[in-house]
Parts: sequence; C-alpha cells; structure tokens
Amino acid sequence: MTINDPLSPIRLQLMWDRLIAVVEEQALALIRTGFSTSTREAGDLSAGVFDLSGAMLAQAVTGTPGHINSMARAVRHFLDKFPASTMKEGDIFLTNDPWKGTGHLHDFTFVTPTFRRGRMVALFASTCHVVDIGGRGMGTDARQVYEEGLYIPLMRFARQGKVDETLIEIVNANVREPIQVVGDLYSLATCNEIGCRRLITMMDEFAIDDLDRLGRHVLEKSKQASLEAIRRIKPGAYTFSMRVDGYDKPLDLVATMTIGHDGIDVDFAGTSGVSAYGINVPMCYTEAYASFGVKCIVAPKVPNNEGSLSVIRVTAPEGSILNAKAPSPVAARHVTGQMLPDVMFGCLHQALGGSVPAEGTSCLWNLFALGGPGRTDGDPALTANAVPFNVMSFHAGGTGARPGRDGLSATAFPSGVKNVPIEVNEAVSPIVVWRKEYRQDSGGAGEFRGGLGQIMEVGTLDTAPFAISAYYDRIDHPPRGRDGGRNGAAGTLTLASGGVLRGKGLQTVPQDDRVIIAMPGGGGLGDPRKRDARAVADDVRQGFISVEAAQRDYGVAIGADGTIDAAATAKLRALAAE
Repeated sequence: MTINDPLSPIRLQLMWDRLIAVVEEQALALIRTGFSTSTREAGDLSAGVFDLSGAMLAQAVTGTPGHINSMARAVRHFLDKFPASTMKEGDIFLTNDPWKGTGHLHDFTFVTPTFRRGRMVALFASTCHVVDIGGRGMGTDARQVYEEGLYIPLMRFARQGKVDETLIEIVNANVREPIQVVGDLYSLATCNEIGCRRLITMMDEFAIDDLDRLGRHVLEKSKQASLEAIRRIKPGAYTFSMRVDGYDKPLDLVATMTIGHDGIDVDFAGTSGVSAYGINVPMCYTEAYASFGVKCIVAPKVPNNEGSLSVIRVTAPEGSILNAKAPSPVAARHVTGQMLPDVMFGCLHQALGGSVPAEGTSCLWNLFALGGPGRTDGDPALTANAVPFNVMSFHAGGTGARPGRDGLSATAFPSGVKNVPIEVNEAVSPIVVWRKEYRQDSGGAGEFRGGLGQIMEVGTLDTAPFAISAYYDRIDHPPRGRDGGRNGAAGTLTLASGGVLRGKGLQTVPQDDRVIIAMPGGGGLGDPRKRDARAVADDVRQGFISVEAAQRDYGVAIGADGTIDAAATAKLRALAAE
C-alpha cells in the first residue's frame, strides 16, 4: 500500500487518532452543556463511538471506568431491542436500566445512530449521572430497585428528530430537580449529535464510506497489544480476598485470577451474597471495574475498546453481591464495585511482585446533603419553612502508595472524577463547608507513604436540621498497606456535637449542628524505616505527618526547628533493626 491509499497503515493510524479526538470533543461537549455538578464539575460521564455490531471502537479520555466499560456493553442491549436496520436518521435512544446500562438508576445512557449520505455508519453513546431520579434519593436504604427512583427501560428519546414530550413530562413529574435532570438529558443528546457531525467530517476528509476496515484495525491491534502484555506475566491462578464494611455486616470480596496465553479470567466465586440494602452491584458494573483494575497494571497504555476488553473475562456467581439480579437495590453500587481494582491488584501482586500499589480508599466519599420539608427525622415543624435543597458533591480520600512514589492525597481512584469545588454547591444551596483540609497522619506509613484523606465540616446557613445520605466504606476495614507498609487511617463520620453517625444510610444532622466527614488515607508501601529521613522531615514541615508519627512510625526525630536530629534518628532506627 502507498501513502495515497486511503486505507494504508499510516492513514489508518491517523484516522484512529482522529477518532479518539472526535469522542473527546463529544465528552467535552457534555461537560460544557451539562446542568448537574456531577457532569460539569466532576466529569462523572463517558462518551464513545461504536460500530454497527455494538463494538466500542474508541472512548473519550474524559470519563469514569464505571461508565465507560459498562457503556461498552450497553450498546448491544440497544441493538437487541432496536436493530440497526430499523433505526432512522434523527432517532435517539435512552435508558437508565441498571442491568443494561451502568449499574443504577441515576445514570442515563443515550445512543444515537450516525448516518452519512443516507446510510448508517456508526453509533455514538454517552452516559452521565443525574442529581436526582426520584424515589428515596441517592442512598443505601432501599430494599428494592423500585424504591430507588424512576426506572426507564430501553426506549426512544426522539423519533426522527422529534423528542418524546410524554417522556419529558414523566421525568419532570418524578424528580426533585427537573431543570437539572431534563437539562442533562438534552446535553446527552447534544453531545452525541456533535460526535456524529465530527465523524462525518472525518470520513469526508479521509474519503472513506464506512468504518469497517478502520474498526478491524483498531480492534485487532488493541487485542494483539493486550495479549502481548498478558503473556509477559507469569501464568497461573492467583486468589485474593478483601473484607469491607458492608451495610449491616462485613462483606468478603474474593477473586481468583487465571492468567493464560489467551487472556485473563477473573472469577468472583466465594464473594458474599446479595445485600438487603442498596450496595449491590449489577454484573455490568462488576465487569467494568474489574477489567479496569487489570488494565491499569497489565496494559495501561493500550487504548480501551472492544479489542482490549475482550481478553479480560469476568464472571461472578448469580446471587452474589457482585452479580445482583433485579429487583435488588443498587443505588450505591459504587461503594462495593469501586473496591474491585484493589482486589485485582491483590491478585496481580502475587504474579508481578513489587509493581502494584497498596490499597486506597477506593470508594468515593461524596457529600450528599438534603434539606427541606419531609427530608429529616424528628418534628416536621422544624423543617416546615426550611429551604428545600438536594446537593451532591464529589470528594475522595487518599490512594495507596505506588511503586517508587507516595500515594495521591484526596484523589478519586479508581473512579477518576474530580473533587467538586465547595463554592459551587454553596452558591446554589444553604450548605456551608466550614472546614476542608488534609487529614494529618491519615496516609499509611511506608517507604512510600499512602495518600492523605481529607476532613470536611459541613453545616447550613438555615437553622433547620438537614439530612446526609451516607454511602461510605473503609470505616471498620481501612485500606491495607503492602510489603511491610502500614494501613491507612480508617474513615469516620461524626457530629460536631460529639455523636457518631453510621457509614451508610440517611441520617439527620440536628438543628444548629454540623457533620464532620473524615476520609480514609491510603495504605503505605514498604518498610517505613526505609523511608528517606529527608522525605519524612519534609512531610512534617508540610503538615502531612506529625512530629510524633515521624518518630513512632518512621524512626525519624524532628527537632523544634523542623530539622532532622541525626543522632536521635540513628538511635531510633538502630533500635528498630534489632
């Protein structure tokens, strides 16, 4: 083939790069037009382009694994119900089905076919989290999915360019924030339309009539690169387990990872059964975060698409908390599901040794606060005149220490969402964040220190009580260190007045009181006594660790002037070595 051949290898690579640019613009359009803070501030979304069989060819860099990897499977559900041959130009499809979308009712997935010169050439899909979907609201307390909000099956949002106004009216009547929710639905439709336009422009520029050859190139190269990476790992079966808090009792997440010549198989047999509360995980979300955890270590530079995902095969027993069936409650499925990369890391550590991070907070520690009549326990007269509000703000604890590096502080991994600036929610509600700071000594000690958690102290300008919907973990079972590293600090949820709140469930913050959210720190990696004393002293100067922790955990004595007391340090480390 020559360079002038529209399907030469060089041109195929150029088109592949251009395809990624197209879906990235699709995602940015969703951020720029999104109404809810989760979309426009935190980037809790996904965007991608698919071939006519429903295989994902490219995904936007912007987005979360839970949305991207589950959306990668969702498009096939749409095609099962609406075959490509029946789709018309201007059709738009949607669902928030937890089992055919991305795991809970608060996420909407939109699919839009792309037509060029009267012929369908691709599909664009996008997902984002909406601030409210009715029902009990975002939380863990429901006993069935029916309590968790409005359930919309796979259906048309628009037919040949005409939006279904009946659907819009139903959504308007069932959610507490209709402007934000309906606005986000239109944003999803808009970003897909932009993806369609940009793809057509690309196809015109490269003079191609379909994506068949480009699609095969993308998927074959990605699969081949992934298999090459897998074949560099010692084959075998590796089992790892993690205990997490659960709702009313602890849960065990158990995985056996089998690494072979043709890929990686992950089996979650031995995992705890389904919960009575909304922390259950549909299989689509389990597959999304398990495969992401594998890719992070095994083939992080290989693009994420159907080809690279096809060599990671995930199963979980039906009826387990990682393969919960309808009508199980699933609103807070991320509390459990976002732990799975750490479970994958535990398996891979056995195969790869020191190239795997320690455990981190993993699940998000979002602030979900509610106020107004009917939102709190106690005397309803106290909230009769309170300002109604519904606020969700994304926040995170620390990540585990990494090989050769400290963990990241107050950083959302594995979800990848951004922390939401506190001023955003303070501007649209009576919420006030009185304190937001790093949590000293929360990162697990190690040669490489775990990332720090953060502390937030939250109240309102209103004198009425308000509610917090907690869906937190790592309170009873903190992130574990690795290879001699210490555990990160456990999280806590308390009142300024001294009361202790549960880590999960809707709870009332009394009138004129505040809630203090202390987020976990990540686990440490390696023997703390091997940490460079200068790094310890620098941590003390920055307030990351206390003078007492420096001496107790690292064997480093810090003088009153903030410098290292070399003689005392040598003595401390010598005693520890005996």
